Amino acid sequence: MDSLAITDHGVMYGVIDFYKAAKAEGIKPILGCEVYVAPGSRFDRENVSGEDRYYHLVLLAENNQGYQNLMKIVSKGFVDGFYYKPRVDYEVLTRYHEGIIALSACLAGEVQRYLGRNMYEEAVRAAGRYVDIFGKENFFLELQDHGLPDQKLVNQGSCA
Repeated sequence: MDSLAITDHGVMYGVIDFYKAAKAEGIKPILGCEVYVAPGSRFDRENVSGEDRYYHLVLLAENNQGYQNLMKIVSKGFVDGFYYKPRVDYEVLTRYHEGIIALSACLAGEVQRYLGRNMYEEAVRAAGRYVDIFGKENFFLELQDHGLPDQKLVNQGSCA
C-alpha cells in the first residue's frame, strides 16, 4: 500500500500519530474526518430526531490548505454544533471547502439516506448541493458492498 487515509468519526485526535507512523513506513498519509452534517443549521437542537439528526460525510485534506480547513470544520462542529455529535452545516462546509475532497459516505450519508427511501430526486439535489460546495472534481459518491440489502439498493441508485 502506498497511501492510507484516516477518517475518524467527528474527530481528528489520531491524525498526528497516524501521519508520523505512515511517514515512518514510507506510506503517504491522507488526513480526513467523517463529519456529521446537520440537515438544517448546526445551531438547531430539536428540529429533527432519530437517524435524521445528522448525516455522515467523509472529508479528505487534498493539501495543507485542506488540512487547515478540515481542522476548522471539525472545531466548528464541537464549538457551535454539538448536539449528540459535533455537527457542521452547509454554511461551514461552504466557508471552509477549499482544499477538501468530499465523499458521500456510508448508508448514513445524506445521498444514501434518500436513495434508501426511494427518494431519488432528493438524493440528486443533495449530491448537487455537495458538488456546488466542493466542486465537480472534489465530490464523489461512495459505493460500498458489505452484503447488506440496503447497500445493494443504494448502489443501484448511485449508479443511475
